Amino acid sequence: MKLENRIAIITGGGRGIGRAIALEFARHGARVVLAARTAQDVEKTAAQIGNEGTALPVVCDVSDVASVQLMFARVLVKFGGGADILVNNAGIAESAPLAKTDDDLWQRHLAINLSGTFYCTRAAVPAMLERGWGRVINVASIAGKTGAPYIAAYAASKHGVLGLTRSIALELAAKGITVNAICPGYVDTDMAARGVENVTAKTGRSAEQALEAIKKTSPQNRLITVEEVAALALLLASEEGRGINGQAINIDGGAVLF
Repeated sequence: MKLENRIAIITGGGRGIGRAIALEFARHGARVVLAARTAQDVEKTAAQIGNEGTALPVVCDVSDVASVQLMFARVLVKFGGGADILVNNAGIAESAPLAKTDDDLWQRHLAINLSGTFYCTRAAVPAMLERGWGRVINVASIAGKTGAPYIAAYAASKHGVLGLTRSIALELAAKGITVNAICPGYVDTDMAARGVENVTAKTGRSAEQALEAIKKTSPQNRLITVEEVAALALLLASEEGRGINGQAINIDGGAVLF
């Protein structure tokens, strides 16, 4: 029970990577706060956790400061303390050529992917400082290291997440708090399925051909599973991960080697 009685907030906790991390943390004894904009998703995940742990589903828009503050207030009322672990997983990924990347698309990515990570981290850190222990895990992307065509807004927001990760990690390094980022490649989630749809729509390839093309971006010729990402998050959240700080760890089958 690596996380016994730890309070863990997981944004985007109702599906995909966030859901897998929530289930893994609950299995290891954490009291899990599941945050997302859609109540149905987090309530379903909370019900799935069931007797494996204590789960609190919360509707939260991480791009809204007031919504974030309300979530942390609910955590305090429910569990009597602030978060020990924060997983900033909520995010969006939309694609468009630069000329068609309008202001709304750009601002959505910055607001949710980058500002949302900042707002939640800023709200979580004071309680971590009080107890002298904490873990912040930011789910970024290998696009935050390399960039790629047609995802300028997404890649820019994830580059920002890595800069935020490294800066806060250094600021808090001597305080018992670690701050790290996970940088997945293509993961077998709804987001990857939308990627297949985009490739099909733009190239005329079949869904099977589009999926094979996406798989070939990995030297392992496969999609990463959500369980693999959850296992890495567990290490970073645990006491065994205390020496890992300020890192942006790839989980992409070897596609990006820095």
